[in-house]
Amino acid sequence: MSTDTMTKEIIMHRKQVMKVAAILMMVVIPLVSNAGPREMAKRIHDRLAGVPPTEAVLDAMEACINDRNSAGCTAGGGNPALSNDGAVVAAYIAMNNASFYNVTLKNFAAPWTNEAQSRFVPLNDYTATVIGMIRDDVDFRGILSADILYVGGTTTPAYSNSSNAHYLAMENSGADLKTELVQRLQSAVTGMATANTAGAVTTRAAARAFFIDGTSRAMFRFTLINHLCTDIEPLKDNTRPADRIRQDVSRSPGGDSRIYMNSCIGCHAGMDPLMQAYAYYDWNYPANQPDNGQLVFDSTSRAVDPNDASKGTTRARPKFLINASNFPYGYVTRDNSWTNYWRNGPNAILGWSGGPSSGQGAKSMGQELANSSAFASCQVRKVFKTVCLRDPMDSAADRTRINSIVASFGGGAINMKRVFGETASYCKDGSKY
Repeated sequence: MSTDTMTKEIIMHRKQVMKVAAILMMVVIPLVSNAGPREMAKRIHDRLAGVPPTEAVLDAMEACINDRNSAGCTAGGGNPALSNDGAVVAAYIAMNNASFYNVTLKNFAAPWTNEAQSRFVPLNDYTATVIGMIRDDVDFRGILSADILYVGGTTTPAYSNSSNAHYLAMENSGADLKTELVQRLQSAVTGMATANTAGAVTTRAAARAFFIDGTSRAMFRFTLINHLCTDIEPLKDNTRPADRIRQDVSRSPGGDSRIYMNSCIGCHAGMDPLMQAYAYYDWNYPANQPDNGQLVFDSTSRAVDPNDASKGTTRARPKFLINASNFPYGYVTRDNSWTNYWRNGPNAILGWSGGPSSGQGAKSMGQELANSSAFASCQVRKVFKTVCLRDPMDSAADRTRINSIVASFGGGAINMKRVFGETASYCKDGSKY
């Protein structure tokens, strides 16, 4: 076959492919853009519950989308007072399904409970608390500071500070989390003082994942990843004071001080003063049995250096003083006081407002993080990905919707169920998927 003949055949083949693609586009686009109320209702239910709706539920949701004040909507469980948007009212009906709690919300929160960010982990107190807070319309800002914990109301064995057996039993029994979970004071269940509780941060699962060994910086880093949708690296700011960078950070890595000045200082100058709030927490466990360990809060005063009384005392856990010889003149952590240096400089873009700029302990520091606009925006973006099955794009439509949902908080309580409902409404016709 000559080269010219082969070229002609390739061109003809491409034209045929383009014709087929054009026909498919003509068929698919009308199906997406012209989705009717019933199709929209089913799509909302599929995205929120992950299972097909019954005909009765679908009828009620369709009625709500057509007219939120209709008899069919209210008779099917729709509450027209929830929103002027009938699709949001319909979404609330879908969220009555047990699978919204047992599957959608479990998969939503599970990655936050482990460093691998895997969904394939057992139910635990962190995940259960997220599910319960969303179910009960609890202000989600409390996830980083509240004295709150969700346990099984009838599940045995009971909650244990040194075992996840309670939640494993709940999951293995197929319990309906919508009805089984009960809100308790974390302090009453675990014995930790109310002042030392900090929502999910002081759950057993979070401590096992992020307070174990190391320097406790992991807890701060993954709190940013999971709840402000950013890592440490994007927050690097070399203009912040370096007076609170700890001794374990070498000032000349590999013998080159430029690495510290141009790289290390940018992260540690802001991170170390904030995560000092975790100075009294640790994960204690029997030798080679980390899963059998438990979170401890210990503010006992001890010598910084047992061999040198001139160095004074500290109440911080020993992990905050490791590798002091890397730079002996660095900051010595003596208590759990923290300061947010990122309120000024480029990271002011995170929208720090409503929380304290300094304080003592994980509770107040969690309030600082959770009252930022970055926290509110992050919750909406995570829900958007869960419901619309994609990350929000840099498009006018996506930006407008996300900003409007964030604005609906009015700087106040964050109702996550509402976020799920409004996001499902946005993606209901398929054109936003």
